[in-house]
Amino acid sequence: MKRFMDEDFLLSNQTAKVLYEKYAKDMPIIDFHCHLNPMEIYENKKFRNITEVWLGGDHYKWRLMRANGIDERYITGDADDYEKFLAWAKTIPMAIGNPIYHWTHLELKRYFGIDEILNEKSAPIIWEKTNKVLKELGARDIILRSNVEIICTTDDPVDTLEYHLKLKEDKDFNVKVYPTFRPDKGVNIERETFIPWVEKLGEVYGKKIENYDEFLDALKSRAEFFHSVGCRASDHAIDDMVFADASFDEVDNIFKKALAGEKLTDIEVAKYKTYTLGFLGKIYSSLGWAMQLHINALRNNNTRMFNILGPDTGYDSINDNHIAIALVKFLDSLEKENSLPKTILYSLNPKDSYVLATIMGSFQDGSIPGKMQLGAAWWFNDSKDGNLQQMKDLANLGLLSRFVGMVTDSRSFLSYTRHEYFRRLLCNLIGEWVENGEYPYDLETLGRIVQGVCYYNAKEYFGF
Repeated sequence: MKRFMDEDFLLSNQTAKVLYEKYAKDMPIIDFHCHLNPMEIYENKKFRNITEVWLGGDHYKWRLMRANGIDERYITGDADDYEKFLAWAKTIPMAIGNPIYHWTHLELKRYFGIDEILNEKSAPIIWEKTNKVLKELGARDIILRSNVEIICTTDDPVDTLEYHLKLKEDKDFNVKVYPTFRPDKGVNIERETFIPWVEKLGEVYGKKIENYDEFLDALKSRAEFFHSVGCRASDHAIDDMVFADASFDEVDNIFKKALAGEKLTDIEVAKYKTYTLGFLGKIYSSLGWAMQLHINALRNNNTRMFNILGPDTGYDSINDNHIAIALVKFLDSLEKENSLPKTILYSLNPKDSYVLATIMGSFQDGSIPGKMQLGAAWWFNDSKDGNLQQMKDLANLGLLSRFVGMVTDSRSFLSYTRHEYFRRLLCNLIGEWVENGEYPYDLETLGRIVQGVCYYNAKEYFGF
């Protein structure tokens, strides 16, 4: 029997151990998609205790606690921090087979030097030990301890990027923190957030936006501003992939109708989204950015809890919309004008993995290695099985060796241990292939592949 989470954790063969220790373990991290707060990075936020840094906004953990019968008072309610920590300590032993069990104990090991297993019995001493360390450990310290080189936050086009600019001038912090362009509120014309967002866009643009031409010009202006601050990627939450051809004049009328508060038809919404996303894709191509599309999430399923807690609180799920036809038409519309940017395709539904991987192959153009990417196992798929399946699917249908690798997609500063988790899985998978005689034991090539997936591919792909 192996000891729990020893130095060979997830490494089941000798080749895997060599690849991890010699090639993967010490590579810097490029976290090109996360939801960290740039103000908290700039200010080196200190956390009052382990509950704030662990449970403050982690809906992954909240879902498990609810499933374990924990009352909401101890999750997002008014219980004190120690009570909430105890509720998590009561839940985590029940999470056998869940990646959060591993992430939790990796975080205890790597950031706090704690080897104890978290449970109700050990909770008091772990509370004391972690909180003692946190007195000296701020957000920047965690990032530096994690060997992070580049962070790409997720930012609204109307943001001032004040803290990105401050970080850019800060000579005492050598980690690069870049914005990512996330224009969802300007694309989702059917939502009640659209008109207030257009008004905010007008404010940062410098004039009231009254027609679609002004709107597009404002978006272009903000993209250029983001580029000047180091942005090299966009991000889009496309829960339902649509495509409907339309002329500029048609969409201009739809835009004015929306600003007037009139209800739009489904086809009008589809035409607006298609044209607007196409326009943005051309901008990204001209700037040399990568376009990230996160598809097939079903959000805010529980109306009662949404009305109490709002979005991003653990009440989302996988969607099962068909995506292939609309996605191909969208990508092809850009390709026909030679304006298809580098693109990373994610689907929250694992059934779409082969669909996306084969669509990618239709739009690789030889301009750069891996122009079209199958995004890392995302959200509910970010597990041992999910990561392995994503890598196997990519290997079966494309080039795993050109994969840009893991992202945290997280609001937690402690989540960088997920890169270690991913790297161990990558090395073990490759090691299995080698030891099964499916690939030669050529350490020079194997090491180059591993280091590419862990670091170099992303650095070259985004042009950092």
